[in-house]
Amino acid sequence: MTTNLDAFREAGNPMFNDNKFKLGIFGSNCSNACAMTLAETSFEPTFEKNKEIAEILEAAGWECMVPIARWRGFGGPSNFNGNCMETYTWAASLAAVTKKIFLFATSHVPTIHPIVAAKMGTTIDRISKGRFGINMVCGWFTPEMEMFGRKMMEHDTRYEYATEWVEIVEKLWTEQWFDYEGQFLSVKQGFADPKPFQKPRPVLISAGSSGKGREFAAKFCDINFSVIEEEGLDKAAAWVKEMKKLAWDQYKREIGTFTYSYAVARDTEKEAKEYYDYYVNQKGDWEAADNICKVFGVESGSYSPDYMDKFRRNFIAGWGGYPLVGTPEQIVDRMLEMSKTGVDGSLITMVDYNQELPYWNEKVMPLLVQAGLRKAPAATPAAASASRQPALA
Repeated sequence: MTTNLDAFREAGNPMFNDNKFKLGIFGSNCSNACAMTLAETSFEPTFEKNKEIAEILEAAGWECMVPIARWRGFGGPSNFNGNCMETYTWAASLAAVTKKIFLFATSHVPTIHPIVAAKMGTTIDRISKGRFGINMVCGWFTPEMEMFGRKMMEHDTRYEYATEWVEIVEKLWTEQWFDYEGQFLSVKQGFADPKPFQKPRPVLISAGSSGKGREFAAKFCDINFSVIEEEGLDKAAAWVKEMKKLAWDQYKREIGTFTYSYAVARDTEKEAKEYYDYYVNQKGDWEAADNICKVFGVESGSYSPDYMDKFRRNFIAGWGGYPLVGTPEQIVDRMLEMSKTGVDGSLITMVDYNQELPYWNEKVMPLLVQAGLRKAPAATPAAASASRQPALA
């Protein structure tokens, strides 16, 4: 039986290649990316820096780049994520100057009409020749929704709206001259030409972890994202099993799974922990972290001080991702444990992508190949150039 992911595999889509554990980066379109810190960094959310990052990733065979959809910062001295590039235009610019990396646009569905999203998505997919996907987000940061004059919808209602949104987008990508009448959205004589480069459509992903969110992902998405906690590998294995079963039993679809991790790779464990202490404990933007706590409803009145401290540290370190802090060997050991849960890959976050990625490619990637998690990338002139970039000081 042909499944929804078979077409992607047959087309050589990098998100569904033969690497057992796939890799991408998260948030390079935003200031500070995923680290709430005032630590010194050469990274800036500019086209020039992102082009450099994309070239480093392509040289070492990374699969993807996923941006953060952000319309305002979270305050604090850093105004975390306040300086950012819009994600569709970000993806279009990089699509024109790359050849292998898969690029996503993260789209807050209440802020953009599905006809516009479908047309922009098709344009980027054709520029990239099939290296584009949409990360659908229902909108959760109330001040951002208020900027658009939109009232924050109740949690489950957001997914009902997103269902209509994605149904229209898919029709525009695969049909012609259709009418659509929903509770929230309507289309009369829907038309879109040309169609996407990918068949039947670009890759769709989402990070819903609630029951409603997972049901939405199982029905419409090709990959579901979720957080893996440091002591929660058993829960991660259950999530992977549940998502694959839900997608198949309810909709006869395959679905991939991804998580995200923050990384500090150094020659010694001592160096890695010292840098973690520096950018989190000494230079962390604790005010921004407190603002995040308020957004998520995690406040000291409801949780123990120890829980609050851990929550804030994890968000300062890398948006609450799974920690990869240590030597290259230690990091690969942790990634082997992650892979045993069945998760297909992880987005990696770093304080300074431009400086830290060359070290990762030189020291960590060969060990991932030795561990059987990845295949060695084909040697190219670009790969040789990237390997000569300066190592971490």
